[in-house]
Amino acid sequence: MSEIRFCEVSDLADAREQLADIRHHIHQHPELSYEEVDTARYVAEKLEGWGYQVTRNVGGHGVVASLTAGTSGRTVGVRADMDALPIHEQTGLAYASVHDGKMHACGHDGHTTVLLGAAQQLAKTRNFDGTVNLIFQPAEEAGSNSGAEQMIADGLFERFPCQAIFGLHNHPGVATGTFGFRAGPLMAACDTVKVKIHGRGGHAARPHLAVDPVMIGSSLVMALQTVVARNIDPTEAAVVTVGTFHAGFAPNVIPESATMEMSVRSFSAAVRAKLEERIRALVTTHVEGYGGTAEIEYIRGYPVLVNSEAETEFARSVAEELVGNEHIISPFPPIAGSEDFAYYLQKVPGCFIRLGNGVGEGRPMLHNAKYDFNDDNLTIGAAFWTRLVERFLAKDRA
Repeated sequence: MSEIRFCEVSDLADAREQLADIRHHIHQHPELSYEEVDTARYVAEKLEGWGYQVTRNVGGHGVVASLTAGTSGRTVGVRADMDALPIHEQTGLAYASVHDGKMHACGHDGHTTVLLGAAQQLAKTRNFDGTVNLIFQPAEEAGSNSGAEQMIADGLFERFPCQAIFGLHNHPGVATGTFGFRAGPLMAACDTVKVKIHGRGGHAARPHLAVDPVMIGSSLVMALQTVVARNIDPTEAAVVTVGTFHAGFAPNVIPESATMEMSVRSFSAAVRAKLEERIRALVTTHVEGYGGTAEIEYIRGYPVLVNSEAETEFARSVAEELVGNEHIISPFPPIAGSEDFAYYLQKVPGCFIRLGNGVGEGRPMLHNAKYDFNDDNLTIGAAFWTRLVERFLAKDRA
């Protein structure tokens, strides 16, 4: 009996132009979180044309495409995100966004296209034994009540069982076609804290008769930097960043109040809880110490993204077979950004992977108005997903 042959990058060479056209179409017509109507329709119609059983409107505008070959009963899920960002594109590309203030500045157009490329290849070869569920998710950029949460709440894993789930994100600053893997915590939990400081307004020339929320807030910004430095174990990673601070409307007026918002990031549940405890206590006592009062709104965002050991090693081995060990970074450094793929990994074992988008000035960072997904990754990514499904659902795999 001949050895089973799994997908190679060269198998997708003839599809490169088609995949580029698909990505450019999606890039040119971006839709924000919760608005992915046309993108979902476009994706669903492609999948239906390739013979998938397609379910629309899963958890909002989510699309799940299922394909079964053989009789094993094994299942695997692969996810791509579809939404764009509220950014005005400045790339000057021929396929730049036609919607002012909306842009695929995070590469979700590429993620979707890569999975579509794999979908077409899997439908053509059907070189697997089991069921693959391809999950096209809306609203990853939402920050809370995201597409992953909504799809799970809509019975994703009950309706489309997955023994494991995989996803990827492009990574500017790493060479094109280089895969990054890390078992355990890979991406941070992200929480948002909104603080309103109530003081007592007055004349700038008579500050002793007022309670100045600008002074209190300014002092609080500095005090918040001690939360990590003096409360978190130095071997743990955490970030507290004050991103907004608003107060006042005239130079000769002490305002009644000031507001600030901060981003809080962590890589473990224990550190996350400690940060909330200390921030709440510090804000309250600090503001009261100056004679003011504070309102605190602490908003829990995405949890820590934790890759499972076995699935991470499996995905790494697939990449090594496909592109060689010289194009793999393992372990990949932890990332302070956050991802709602973390919710899937709380339900099902799996791995979230990074794929290098290129280096140099021509490859801006994510969420930049000049960012663009690297088309050189289209066939590499599609071949990786194809091979991963083939290997996970291989006929001789227990």
